[in-house]
Amino acid sequence: MSDNGETHSQFELLKTKRFAPFFWTQFFGAFNDNIFKNSLMALLTFGVLSRAWEWPIGSSSVDNGAELATEVSLSAMNNLGAMLFILPFFLFSALAGQLADKYEKSSLIRYIKALEILIMALGALCFIYQQTWGLMLLLFLMGTQSTFFGPVKYSIIPQHLKSGELVGGNALVETGTFIAILIGTIAANIMSDWESGPALIGGTVIAVSVIGFLTCLKIPEGRAPSPDIKIRFNPIIETWHTIQFSRENKAVFLAIMGISWFWFLGAAYLTQIYEYTKIDLGGAPSVVMCLLSAFSIGIAAGSLLCERLSGHKIELGLVPLGSIGLTLFGLDLYFHTHPAPQNELIGLSAFLSDSTNYRVLFDFMMIGLSGGLYIVPLYAMVQERSDEAHRSRIIAAVNIMNALFMVVSAATGILLLGVMELSIPEFFMVLAIMNVAVAWFIYTVIPEFAMRFLIWVITHTMYRVTHVNLNKIPDQGACVLVCNHVSYMDALIIAGACRRPVRFVMFKPIYDLPVLNFIFRTGKTIPIHSKSSDPETYENAFMRISQELKDGEVVCIFPEGKLTQDGEIDEFKAGIEKIIQADPVPVVPMALKGLWGSFFSHKDSKALTGMPRRFWSRVELEASDPIAPNRVSAALLYDKVATLRSNRR
Repeated sequence: MSDNGETHSQFELLKTKRFAPFFWTQFFGAFNDNIFKNSLMALLTFGVLSRAWEWPIGSSSVDNGAELATEVSLSAMNNLGAMLFILPFFLFSALAGQLADKYEKSSLIRYIKALEILIMALGALCFIYQQTWGLMLLLFLMGTQSTFFGPVKYSIIPQHLKSGELVGGNALVETGTFIAILIGTIAANIMSDWESGPALIGGTVIAVSVIGFLTCLKIPEGRAPSPDIKIRFNPIIETWHTIQFSRENKAVFLAIMGISWFWFLGAAYLTQIYEYTKIDLGGAPSVVMCLLSAFSIGIAAGSLLCERLSGHKIELGLVPLGSIGLTLFGLDLYFHTHPAPQNELIGLSAFLSDSTNYRVLFDFMMIGLSGGLYIVPLYAMVQERSDEAHRSRIIAAVNIMNALFMVVSAATGILLLGVMELSIPEFFMVLAIMNVAVAWFIYTVIPEFAMRFLIWVITHTMYRVTHVNLNKIPDQGACVLVCNHVSYMDALIIAGACRRPVRFVMFKPIYDLPVLNFIFRTGKTIPIHSKSSDPETYENAFMRISQELKDGEVVCIFPEGKLTQDGEIDEFKAGIEKIIQADPVPVVPMALKGLWGSFFSHKDSKALTGMPRRFWSRVELEASDPIAPNRVSAALLYDKVATLRSNRR
């Protein structure tokens, strides 16, 4: 367990006033949206609501034509409803981002939730009096309300949570959202079957919107980061400007692309799940609900796992892990699915009685779980690395790109399934292959993702790492970390444990090791050699160290200059004093414990030789209070690190 002076469990956030009211506000909002949308589509599907687009048939003898006309009309209404809900994200996201940056956020949320009450009151009347086109118009207004809530929702999180809580907070938000979607979908289908369904639905959406408004009253103030910006209403120009904001930081922009790609995949799977269940599994609507439940539970589980697997920090190494899962389990759906005989559709009990169907359920759950691992770190990365002054506008760019990718997803489905006549399992296979291409592009352009993935794999398969007092490392500003040097894995373990990026100063022969060199180069490691052996590398190292500290970065050095030969701490060289004289910054002593005797240490034989030994070692990394620059000396730092390490090697 870590000891960073912050919340140890993400669920503890649900007990805090700075997060719980916001969580329940967004939960009830997502729940209400899905009751409304799914109830409308269910009532249209089963003929409770009339469809104004039904084609008039001249003769009662053309029954087949009448059936076809109704089918086409229903498809048109479903597509129109989806378009009306997404359209506001293109029209108003830029304006929503500007407002969220200009005005205090908790007040904006209250106005938005008050608008929801009005929309749902009108919706209740339309449900009761069966006003189809009124409900379709309200879908547009609901999309508008969601458009304005999105930038406030994701930009207020980093204002109320500490850096080490961002992953846990985002995980809870994503979990709550998908659970709300699932419950709302199930509730809508149940209520739509009842004779008094329209009235019950109307009463429910009003009640839930009122509850959501009451919870939002307790959301703490979220200050306006850019109160002086001028609001501009031109949707086309401002949408372009908003996207340009997000492109200023290449890593943030590619994270946005990654988030939007997930929504592309999610929209594709969820759009086809009904047809897939009917044609390829021979399943009734109850089977659809089962698969949707597996998908939603998977996303919730993956989101919550992020906190445990990342150690209270934004761990970008989980993003490639999620990508791998999205591809593998998408491919498995293709290889496992076989067209079902076109007899009577089977219900849930019959579906579950066939053990071969558990693999399909497992695939959908694991696609969801992989999606949770994939998307939560990306959202947290966008929040943390965006300039606060226009963070809401960058979140608005996320919403714009999400909407665009969902439209492209629908067009891709039409092209591959309609024009090219692929089967749905073949479509799933194409999605999995496309995911490989997208992942390869993102991780090639921003190799930090692949580097963090390799670090995460190494530090979570070969070692069990705990860390103590890493909150002693300043959250901002330059500092130097000093640590004992036990094995070739030292830098990777420290990098995997620290929330902030660390620039390591490393002996050049270690820096040049195959495979590890990719990690070191990507992490901007600084190679160093002795002045007598390689004076150019020596001088360049000190120049780069100075520049990194001037840029406010964290630099880590191993003052022994080489791996320990006997497990004890060797004398600290005076290079640390030279660094601090040039750039007076705090120095944080650290100690690694438990690595002596591992395959990558020099115990008994040279490291990386002989038989691998001591896998799954228990390793501990401990830090102490920073030392002021005027007190720094090699001897003092040696004593501090030796005290931290104690007798454990």
